[in-house]
Amino acid sequence: MALVFQYGSNTLESEMNSAARLNQRAHFVAIAETVENYVLVFDVFSKSADRNCATSNIIPTREQKKVWGVLYEVPDDLISRQTVPPGSRSLDAIEGENKNHRRHCIRVRKQTGEEVYALTYVTLRPKKQLKRKTTLKYAQLIIQGLREHNVPVAYIKQVKGIIAAHSPRLAKVISSI
Repeated sequence: MALVFQYGSNTLESEMNSAARLNQRAHFVAIAETVENYVLVFDVFSKSADRNCATSNIIPTREQKKVWGVLYEVPDDLISRQTVPPGSRSLDAIEGENKNHRRHCIRVRKQTGEEVYALTYVTLRPKKQLKRKTTLKYAQLIIQGLREHNVPVAYIKQVKGIIAAHSPRLAKVISSI
């Protein structure tokens, strides 16, 4: 089993385990925060039919900031396109490995204080200014997933602020969810 850190729409378990994604094969382990300093941004555009918007990424920062997310155990054969069983999708395919994202190993800290290494995905070619913004649907998936797993409320508020700054047209509605 691979330990995978998700910080975007896949924080919502029903999204991660949907029939179109990992089909109930990912198992929640814990919530965790990055050990190193990272910040959540929306600097990549997803052309996939279910997205068609700016999507999330994490980037290193010198500021004392952490990104919270969800740790899942994912069967090893569901990580790579080369090992995925027929009729299933790999996490690499879902995340756009070598297209929009690359697999990356990151150190995260569980709420218990235990530090572990996990796979995550980061943007290959981040863009400082995206003309296309994120959508309410995508933003709601992130917020719902963070809430579902009881990520600290202060971090959820921070994420709402990041979304509002990136997509000002969503500011009012995001603040109310």
